[in-house]
Amino acid sequence: MSSTPADLFFTPDHEWVADPGGPRARVGVTAFAAEALGDVVFVSLPAVGDHVDAGGECGEIESTKSVSPLYAPVAGEVTAVNEAVLNAPELVNEEPFGAGWLFEVAPTAAADLLDAAAYAALTEAGA
Repeated sequence: MSSTPADLFFTPDHEWVADPGGPRARVGVTAFAAEALGDVVFVSLPAVGDHVDAGGECGEIESTKSVSPLYAPVAGEVTAVNEAVLNAPELVNEEPFGAGWLFEVAPTAAADLLDAAAYAALTEAGA
């Protein structure tokens, strides 16, 4: 499993967000989530222009094991969607912190976020 990048913030539901206080916050799911999901076969994401709520459900990730909701770690307007993941959902498994990012938001508020150390402690505890 990939190590937890120190420059990202995380939700207890295993989403990550880069630059949650900046003009564009990039969102994805963690390597822990990608491994737990198994092979991702389909991703449903919010559309550009949609408003998402911090902690609110905003999409789904379907794997060979299950369908899991996707939660927004920040509130705001969706400004970009990763078309590559829509066409090749396996990127979520292959590069969850890189090419497997999901969408970007112009953030207005954040959910309760964990730093890398707190998220690593959570996953080490098996959550």
